[in-house]
Amino acid sequence: MRVLVADDSTVMRRIVVRTLRQAGIEPDEVLEAADGQQAYETVLSDAPDLVLSDWNMPNMTGIESLRAIRAAGSDVTFGFVTSEGSEEMRATAAEAGAAFLIAKPFTPESFRETIEPFIA
Repeated sequence: MRVLVADDSTVMRRIVVRTLRQAGIEPDEVLEAADGQQAYETVLSDAPDLVLSDWNMPNMTGIESLRAIRAAGSDVTFGFVTSEGSEEMRATAAEAGAAFLIAKPFTPESFRETIEPFIA
């Protein structure tokens, strides 16, 4: 499984990857993007199996990236890992085609419970 982690914070990208592994989810390859534009380009060029994206990023936000990815015809499993988890954000994410939204702070258990159904 190839996972793309998109976040403008290098530290947060590392935390997300570590949490995935602690949850028992071992990607074969981890790709990284520092903003939504890079995430969009990486999805189109490298076809990951799963995208874990922050919402608020420079150049192109996570939700803008998701919308562009869907408009380009990709049905990659896309989920948000973000500091906000309001019902409005969850609804917006779902309407745009996100599979899930994990709000910070998160645990390996919450990662496993949320992500496993989409990668089984």
